[in-house]
Amino acid sequence: MTLDRARAVDGLRVVDHPRRYDVVVAGGGNAALCAAIAARRAGASVLVLEAADKFYRGGNTRHTRNMRCAHDSATETLTGPYTEDEFWDDLKRVTGGKTDEKLARHMISESKDVLTWIEEQGVRFQPSLGGTLSLGRTNSFFLGGGRAMLNALYRTAERLGVTVCYEAEVVGLDITDGMFLSAVFASGSGLARVRASALVAASGGFESNFDWLKQAWGDIADNFLIRGTANNRGTVLKMLLDAGVQQIGDPTECHAVAIDARAPKYDGGIITRLDCVVFGIVVNKHGARFYDEGEDIWPKRYAIWGRLVAQQPDQIAYIVFDAAMLNMFMPSCYPPIVAGSIGELAQRLGLDPAVLAKTVASFNAAVRPGTFDHTTLDDCRTEGIDPPKTHWARRIEEAPFYAYPVRPGITFTYLGTRVNREARMIMADGRPSANMFAAGEIMAGNVLGQGYAAGVGMTVGSVFGRIAGREAARHARN
Repeated sequence: MTLDRARAVDGLRVVDHPRRYDVVVAGGGNAALCAAIAARRAGASVLVLEAADKFYRGGNTRHTRNMRCAHDSATETLTGPYTEDEFWDDLKRVTGGKTDEKLARHMISESKDVLTWIEEQGVRFQPSLGGTLSLGRTNSFFLGGGRAMLNALYRTAERLGVTVCYEAEVVGLDITDGMFLSAVFASGSGLARVRASALVAASGGFESNFDWLKQAWGDIADNFLIRGTANNRGTVLKMLLDAGVQQIGDPTECHAVAIDARAPKYDGGIITRLDCVVFGIVVNKHGARFYDEGEDIWPKRYAIWGRLVAQQPDQIAYIVFDAAMLNMFMPSCYPPIVAGSIGELAQRLGLDPAVLAKTVASFNAAVRPGTFDHTTLDDCRTEGIDPPKTHWARRIEEAPFYAYPVRPGITFTYLGTRVNREARMIMADGRPSANMFAAGEIMAGNVLGQGYAAGVGMTVGSVFGRIAGREAARHARN
């Protein structure tokens, strides 16, 4: 780079990158790598700009475990078929119909091929875990988890000749009338401008940007914990929206689960999630229950509990259960709070002992006996209590008693860029962008208007990443 080729952006010196690429990918997670690999396999030269360093590369993908894909028959790691229609019914149910049906069905159809394609890129799968997951038929689990999956994708990308720059945050986009011209990225050596024939934006949502979260949620966002990377501040998303890309989604909609309140502010990941809601009751700081803990199979409901807790006073709640349930679920990395009686447990939680004792007693009195089976919608329920517990209701009576404190854990936000079935961004006037594509969390709101089913985020990233890379390469060749 020579100084006579320098330019200025916001008063800072910007030096032109010495090479022009066919495709620039902003981001370094699953969606970005799928796009980069697909584009490179289609013959394009590809540059990946990852804001994190090499150890923390991959954004939220590092914390994932599985992806949900349609398939017609059992495999070595999947116990049975999961048809496109069943996938669509599940997605429609969890989103309440708030999804682009044509785009969602296109994603589901493409997911059948992606399940094989992702394995061809070096990713390995293992059988599902047990417990409350109930995903052995529907979801493919990564052998070694998300980090192993990422490592496989990076190895393949680098073997194919994809260029990866770490600690390279995209801070500027030159976009004219829907046409991407260049990107400016910050690195240890300063600011550099790189030109390319196409852009794939795969840089995540804005969940780590608390100023933006508070614009949507108000001051209660201060009590949110971020399950994933601190790098997802929505920088690229905001630049795209400011440049005239059409927005989709509600800024308050997100993948939000109940996680251990003792988790760190950022990057606690999967090990802070709690899957024991169905095995007990959940109370707020006033000792009151506020939602049906047994509404549906856990993978279809776990992602509503972050929002539910966010609506409670001080955004805090407590999962209460007894000794009979202690070994029924995967625990948090933090030990549960334990006591010999409900009153003593309340004191340790900072709750009113008399109120919590009354709540538990009322719940126990409402339980109707049945055949307990956490793998299906069983007949263990309550009667005459509001809210009800419609499945898996068992009396909380065997000492010692346990509790986990939980807060809203935000995984990713749904506000994003509108795209078509080619993963091409749509401009505010309805025109498809000339050469800008999006994949992953930054466009997940097209499919996820609200709600979530386990593994769908990785489906969005893998399917639209592959499409975006393929289409970006096609544009560059033409």
